[in-house]
Amino acid sequence: PTSRALDVVAEEAGIPCFETPTGWRYFCNLLEAGRFGLCGEESFGTGSAQTREEDGLWAVLFWVNIVAARRLPLPAIAAEHWRRFGRHYFQRQDYEIADAGAAARVVAGLRAAAPGMAGRRLGAAKVTAADDFSYHDPVDGSVAPHQGVRVSLDDGSRMVFRLSGTGTSGATLRVYLEKHEREAIGLEPAAVLSPLASLAREVAAITPLTGLAAPTMVV
Repeated sequence: PTSRALDVVAEEAGIPCFETPTGWRYFCNLLEAGRFGLCGEESFGTGSAQTREEDGLWAVLFWVNIVAARRLPLPAIAAEHWRRFGRHYFQRQDYEIADAGAAARVVAGLRAAAPGMAGRRLGAAKVTAADDFSYHDPVDGSVAPHQGVRVSLDDGSRMVFRLSGTGTSGATLRVYLEKHEREAIGLEPAAVLSPLASLAREVAAITPLTGLAAPTMVV
């Protein structure tokens, strides 16, 4: 559940791009098969073919190399990218839900609704696609179902919902919000994504099912 900015660049460059579930084992299969040489996850863990784990030193050197080659500061590189490809505003909102059963009901409702959501109007936009992401590994043929419910809208927005098993009690519902803007590239992500965040709470019935009217953490 990362930003789709990478997908846009890969498409223009004509290079393969893979969307995998959370977990480095999925990256490793593709790296070891030579299918790609660069990978990253939404928590900023980054790696390449020289390692099978996220590598902070490598990531720093990678960016230092880009800055040196471009002879531009990082903000200028980012602004240039946004002018060329548009900006993918991105945010993760976490809902710490004390009742794991309530969290499971949120996701179960989304999974049940996803197949019939295409064409449905949500606010001012229309759903172009909705699914419960199932990953088919192109290397070993294995299948990893139920990797997150994805809802894409015709205004360039996307919502992804998934439960995290990293909490010590209850469950964490992670909601990933994204909107692609071609022209309005200098705005604050929180302002751009606020309407989408409200829509996500409505679509998933988060407040009625959990009692939470706002996320407990925003990243």
